[in-house]
Amino acid sequence: MDRGLPDDYTVRVALALAVRAPSVHNSQPWQWRIGDRSLHLYADPGLRLRETDPDGHDLLLSCGATLHHLRIAFAALGWRAEVHRLPIPDDPDHLASVELHRHDPTPEEIALAAAIPRRRTDRRRYSSWPVPGNRIAALTERAAAEGTVLKAVTGPQPRYHLTQAITEAASAHATNPAYQVELAAWSGRHGSPDGVPAANAPAADPHGAVAMRQFADPRLRQPTGSLDETDESVLLVLGTASDDRLSRLRAGEATSAVLLTATDLGLASCPLTEPLDLRDTRHQVRDQVLDGGSCPQMVFRIGWAAVNADPLPATPRRPLDDVVSHLATQ
Repeated sequence: MDRGLPDDYTVRVALALAVRAPSVHNSQPWQWRIGDRSLHLYADPGLRLRETDPDGHDLLLSCGATLHHLRIAFAALGWRAEVHRLPIPDDPDHLASVELHRHDPTPEEIALAAAIPRRRTDRRRYSSWPVPGNRIAALTERAAAEGTVLKAVTGPQPRYHLTQAITEAASAHATNPAYQVELAAWSGRHGSPDGVPAANAPAADPHGAVAMRQFADPRLRQPTGSLDETDESVLLVLGTASDDRLSRLRAGEATSAVLLTATDLGLASCPLTEPLDLRDTRHQVRDQVLDGGSCPQMVFRIGWAAVNADPLPATPRRPLDDVVSHLATQ
């Protein structure tokens, strides 16, 4: 980049952290392009999962997550990211342009950046320890800072409706052959730079708190003794005022903020989009869980990992040069 802006090494360090963001089926559907004075985030429409994500909802959330990861990475490195979202209406794949300014990192930004390489999606059963209210409040505040609303689903009726929507979506997908083929193609991976590794996917748990998406060739064991405990995980729903592309992108940024905060607080976390991938169950969550007041964008399962849970391996990422290029070469 030009003089007065971050050097190439700093930019690559920030981008290496940015691409650690979670994405639907670890598809990593983004492209970063480096200009002389700015960086640009593009969606990769060729990586939209057409059966899992028929309207591109999950793709935009995934790209929003990498955008927030980039913001946090640069902030910890001493640069404030000024983001212009959806800057060119005629180019729907151009999701954001980012300008950088000198900045003194805050302890909060450093802590969130340090959480990036430690964050994992933990699909296993959680422990019987309840999540304190102050932890939920911290997650809610971080989501609000990104222009979204995070609701803890604690009452028996809303929780019933949410778990019912999750179960119905899982049942609908189980009887959809095209979805099952796509899911098998993107999971059960061994040594692949994308997709869901077999080592990170547990087998179906009939005693689990909610129905979890079932990936191919699950190799991750439940923690020893966890079946004897009650899973005290908390379900949270992230909502936005509208459901346009900008709202979905911002919801992806809020998803990153919530997951990194949970990691920083020592909590296990698992984002769930399956009930929001289908129109009927998405409307069910909107009307019966959020009381029609906002549009659901993400469901989180948050809790404490079992005390004897094995550390989760990091899911792989594609080489940085596969997802980063310079504008001059385009």
